Amino acid sequence: MNRFENKTVLITGAAGGMGSSHARSFHAEGANVVITDIREEEGRALAAELGERAVFVRLDVTDQAQWAAAVRTAEVTFGPLDVLVNNAGILAPTALIEDGDLAAWQHVIDVNLTGTYLGIQAAAPSLRAAGGGSVVNIASTSGHVGTALIAPYVASKWGVRGLTRTAAMELARDGVRVNSIDPGVVNTPLITEPLHPGAAPVSDYYSPDAFAIKRLAEPWDISRLLLFLASDEASFITGSEHIADGGMLLGPALASGQVQNQS
Repeated sequence: MNRFENKTVLITGAAGGMGSSHARSFHAEGANVVITDIREEEGRALAAELGERAVFVRLDVTDQAQWAAAVRTAEVTFGPLDVLVNNAGILAPTALIEDGDLAAWQHVIDVNLTGTYLGIQAAAPSLRAAGGGSVVNIASTSGHVGTALIAPYVASKWGVRGLTRTAAMELARDGVRVNSIDPGVVNTPLITEPLHPGAAPVSDYYSPDAFAIKRLAEPWDISRLLLFLASDEASFITGSEHIADGGMLLGPALASGQVQNQS
């Protein structure tokens, strides 16, 4: 099934764990894929791997001029954008709020929230020129709860949720749908590798054993949902958020064979 044949898709953070999965998934369904990231070696390697219908553009999502250049390259190479995936995201080193570094806070907000804002701003005219399309913002289950030691990340993802709904209202009459995906803990280097030397990876603090689906998400779990939301199959869905967390936000599941007393 080629749901995205002749469609142009721009993905941020596309050289990373989830981003590369998204790029491969769209490409496999016929899309022209614009791979953007600050990691040039990995991004160019992915574009070369995909071959035809893939191009790499270096993009720092916090830079308005680089956003304009990335959209321009997409349009010159493949035509107006049909899909924007705001996937780029980072974590700061873990710290209590009272011990946190202001520069680290600002960097996370700049990438995760401002980068998403700038992406919508830059892509909207191109999506409009294509006759409409889809924006999918990758938020997080951390945007639904408080999580100790990662305040900048939590704040940024709460912000992405509000930005998604506002953009959906503003772009609806242009035929542009805007939705978010809120992943739980995904098996990517962001989670499984230390954020800085000497630190334990986030996955060391997390066990899925108590939850309904007892495993980490894999990147393709998120990519499959992303493909649906970006496609015409989701043409009546906008301004919504889609949680993919294996039941984490539900809380601990009943143990196998456990029966509650009836009264």
